[in-house]
Amino acid sequence: MTNGLSEDTREKSKKISNKKYNAALAEMQVELVKVQEWVKQEGVRVALVFEGRDAAGKGGTIKRLTQSLSPRVARIVALPAPTEREQTQWYFQRYVTHLPAAGEIVIFDRSWYNRAGVERVMGFCTDEEYEEFFTSVVELERMLVRSGIILIKYWFSVSDVEQERRFSSRLTDPLKRWKLSPMDLESRNRWVDYSKAKDEMMARTDIPEARWHVVNADVKKHARLNCISHFLSQIPYTDVTPDDIEFGERPEHPDYVRPPFTTQNIIPEPYTPKPK
Repeated sequence: MTNGLSEDTREKSKKISNKKYNAALAEMQVELVKVQEWVKQEGVRVALVFEGRDAAGKGGTIKRLTQSLSPRVARIVALPAPTEREQTQWYFQRYVTHLPAAGEIVIFDRSWYNRAGVERVMGFCTDEEYEEFFTSVVELERMLVRSGIILIKYWFSVSDVEQERRFSSRLTDPLKRWKLSPMDLESRNRWVDYSKAKDEMMARTDIPEARWHVVNADVKKHARLNCISHFLSQIPYTDVTPDDIEFGERPEHPDYVRPPFTTQNIIPEPYTPKPK
């Protein structure tokens, strides 16, 4: 106890209130729409890489970042494990095909850095493949940046205590139970191995052309706002919001009579309010 407050109470007092969080997020989402319109108009290509430990909150941040954007402009790429055929391809091949074209923002929910993380720790790649990855990825990212792509890399950092709490909550929440995979459980057992792999990855791929930006993710709402705010600061966008549109009178067609609504195959409506 300190100053009459428990540790939990003091920790909660440091967190942003729901009111302030929702207001800040809404304001940023307006700016994200401006970024979208600028990207479309200028033909800019943006690639975001989201990496981090399991349960670090990457998905929640991506959801808020893209919530108000068009899926035709902002695409999320979350690839499954490679197929047998993909395992015979050049390692980066299945990622390169998803890179943005003009006027697109692509968000990689995990990326080619799988090789430096889970594949290294779980023994899914050889030592030779691991070393080749580091040689190639630096050159690849430099090429992407030289080609004009805005490449931004985020690492979501979460403490072992907080990760354990989030894993535990997934056991009892039916809406999150699907997030807890055997691979997640194994990552829990190999915390130190993942830490070593992450440190090695940072040391060898934090290049001037494509720096790693670390997000303190122990408090989800803070992480979301801080990450989105940083992203906005990295894009040199201007407000190209179209001028206001005025609706004219809708033309009428008195000769056309639509068939009764009741003649259509309407789904059951158990939640339709009943007349009093």
